[in-house]
Amino acid sequence: MFGLLAPLLARRRPERERRHWSWLFGFVRPRARAMSGVLALSVIASALVLLQPLLVKRLIDDGLIARSHEVLWTTALFMLVTGLAATLLAGLNRYLHTKLSAAVLFDLRHDVFAHLQRLSPSFWARWRTGDVMARLDGDMSEIQRFAVDSLFAVVSNLLGLVGAVAWMLWLSWELTLLVALLLPLEWWWLRRMRPRLADHTRDLRGRSGDVTSFFVEVLPAIKFVQASRQEAREAQRLDGLHAGYLSSLLRLQVLEFATHAVPGQLTAWTRALAFLIGGAWVIDGQWALGSLVAFSTYLGMASGPVNSLLGWYVGLQKVRVSLDRVAELRDEPVAVSDPDDPLPLPAPLRGELRLEGVVFAHSGLGEPVLDGASVVIPAGERVALTGASGAGKSTLIDLLLRHHDPQRGAVTLDGTDLRHLALAELRRAVAVVSQDIVMFRAPLLENIRYACPDADETQVQQAAERAGLGEWIATLPDGLHTPVGERGQTLSGGQRQRIAIARALLQDPAVLILDEATSAVDEAMEAQILAQIDDCFAGRTRIVVSHRPSAWVGCALLLHLAQGRIEVRPPVVEAAHG
Repeated sequence: MFGLLAPLLARRRPERERRHWSWLFGFVRPRARAMSGVLALSVIASALVLLQPLLVKRLIDDGLIARSHEVLWTTALFMLVTGLAATLLAGLNRYLHTKLSAAVLFDLRHDVFAHLQRLSPSFWARWRTGDVMARLDGDMSEIQRFAVDSLFAVVSNLLGLVGAVAWMLWLSWELTLLVALLLPLEWWWLRRMRPRLADHTRDLRGRSGDVTSFFVEVLPAIKFVQASRQEAREAQRLDGLHAGYLSSLLRLQVLEFATHAVPGQLTAWTRALAFLIGGAWVIDGQWALGSLVAFSTYLGMASGPVNSLLGWYVGLQKVRVSLDRVAELRDEPVAVSDPDDPLPLPAPLRGELRLEGVVFAHSGLGEPVLDGASVVIPAGERVALTGASGAGKSTLIDLLLRHHDPQRGAVTLDGTDLRHLALAELRRAVAVVSQDIVMFRAPLLENIRYACPDADETQVQQAAERAGLGEWIATLPDGLHTPVGERGQTLSGGQRQRIAIARALLQDPAVLILDEATSAVDEAMEAQILAQIDDCFAGRTRIVVSHRPSAWVGCALLLHLAQGRIEVRPPVVEAAHG
């Protein structure tokens, strides 16, 4: 059944949408056995519930009206036993259902997150983080609810509907056919409302992403907002986003109310019609009172599943929107991936880098950032890289780490094209210490060994001491186990830089890139940090990316990047002083 549901939903859909449904149910099929067990419990519980109206009929006709105490007591006892069994089964069913539902949600989110981690920086430059988060949270939950919760609801409602209609036909086929005449009208109404529901749902999802993006953008910049005295302005901007979200939400609520109200009213009319006709039969002696009570109860049991199934159809339109939004993330192509047959890193690894006629242009940005760039960076030397803002220094670093691949030319490490190396091996051999040191809300120990999680505490302590953190760590209340605040905001620039150096020491790279790593400290601290790096990474290739002439002192080469080319200039012996 689970294997047939995806093609059924995707029938007569565009190829792209069929692919989305196939992806979704790929996470449901492996759990078909467990889900079948939960459905079996639902069948048993539904069967016990369907017995209740028949027991009520027997209680009235054979117990109360026939004045039989024996039937009264036995029927009431059986009603209690079946009711208790149905309750216990429902509790167990709910527990297992929640477990399955959570597992599917987590697997869906894991799959999309794993894909996102493989995307290049150009993707994150185009997409708002808040919008991505909204899709991973709200849209993903909507998809999961439909894939699991709605699946159980559909099967359970179908079983309840079939059982209720079967007993209704047994009690009175004429009355059953009469009350079913309004069902086509309900279906026509929902078909008419479907496109409007999809449009309003898409608009609401977008506005939810706007609110999430606002918080992602503003909360990390609170100090800047305060210093700029713009608290009222940002609060007003949030109020505007909230107003837009509320307006969209209310429009969707009104539309959903109208969508469900018409079928609800038609259902009420069918019940009134059944009581009117069936009551007349009871008064005329053509029907037993217990039969009317049982029929009306089954009619109520059938009305609930009918409304739920019609609601499922409405939910289908909403989940199509969520599937489409999540698919936009999944369909984003992975620009850089591991080669099919990666070569091992050269051994011993010396750290010589070569750019051979490298051409690279960001998609949609016109002129190439690098246009035939060629240079040899000798192994084991400290080299300075400079150039105006926008000249391509960050792009060059991304190429060295294979966040991008050149459109033409090649980048090699010890003579091996980077495209032939496994990404994990390359990124272990090339480490970057940037201006913005990433810190996590975790103990200092975990922050230092983030790139090398297998390092033990002794290794971390040794790396920290070599990076000049030993005395500071000794003053901390819990040493290496002292928690670091979110994004390390309480740490000084020097402390953050030394943590980054300790990380690199654990990583033990052949090439170390300092990307404006000393721009946040003064020249005295800069000289101290660079001297420490030279001492800790002696014999390793070091690339110092900096605008400061003071950072170029002692470098074997000065590489100047301009107009897509790299010019090799004489080394700087002494910093210029203005």
